[in-house]
Amino acid sequence: MRIALLTALLLCAAQPLLAAERLDVTKNETPIAAPANPQAIRLIPAGFHFVEPGYLTVATSNTNSPPLGLLASDNKTRIGSDADFARLLADSLGLKLRLVPASWEDWPLGVTAGRYDVAMFNIAVTEERKKKFDFATYRADGHAFLVKADSPIRAIRQAEDIAGKRIIVGSGTNQERILLGWDEKNRAQGLKPVTPVYLTDEAAATLTLLSGRADALFGPQSMAAWKVASRGDTRIAGYGPVRSWVAVTTKKGNGLAQALQSAINGAIAGGQYQQVLNRWGEENEAVKASTVNPPGIVY
Repeated sequence: MRIALLTALLLCAAQPLLAAERLDVTKNETPIAAPANPQAIRLIPAGFHFVEPGYLTVATSNTNSPPLGLLASDNKTRIGSDADFARLLADSLGLKLRLVPASWEDWPLGVTAGRYDVAMFNIAVTEERKKKFDFATYRADGHAFLVKADSPIRAIRQAEDIAGKRIIVGSGTNQERILLGWDEKNRAQGLKPVTPVYLTDEAAATLTLLSGRADALFGPQSMAAWKVASRGDTRIAGYGPVRSWVAVTTKKGNGLAQALQSAINGAIAGGQYQQVLNRWGEENEAVKASTVNPPGIVY
């Protein structure tokens, strides 16, 4: 996949691995603004209490997970496609943006308890999650298996291909559910079990993969594509069996989902949505229109 935004890769063989991850994305630090959307503003429920009045408080990943999220050159400002989409939402709703970096494990309780208005963590819609949260879609994402460029693994396309492998995966993610489901099927057929390697830090995950302590990394397709395009020492060996709706996530029944949907659709019509996708290399994940609570993944 072509990623147009990669203008330079600052890589020096004598430097540590983590320094090699630094990309020249300074042009992407300038926010993309959207005009206030009167229709979306009218859909905010009367008397709705935002966590902080006048602000849209958005929980987003605190990890270095480009292109979804990373730190700007000041080493403190969160940028990335999720931060950009969050700003489009806030602008459209006539609010200021308050980004709150959080862990993946924290966002469900944080949204339910009212610490965040919404969460944007590359969250996929599942039927199970729809019992507690409302969703407004903004991307269609898949999952990919990443391996070292010189790995003897040629392809991972089905359950049998993971048998006996050590695979990095995030706990509580859809990728984990897929991996464990495939593993259960393999065990029933007498195949070797998979060994999940649970890591939440992307730098540690990359180091573990490249050092040979894991055979593959199973994660969002957009992140895998970024690594392949930026580093040159990994490749995609295959894709997961489902393509999921990625959505802005808010508390079930609070009435905000329709306003979020309208804000996203306004940004699509205005072109700002496509600008974000283009500069983060996510063009193939575009949706034509946002949907509230679409059919989710079922396990």
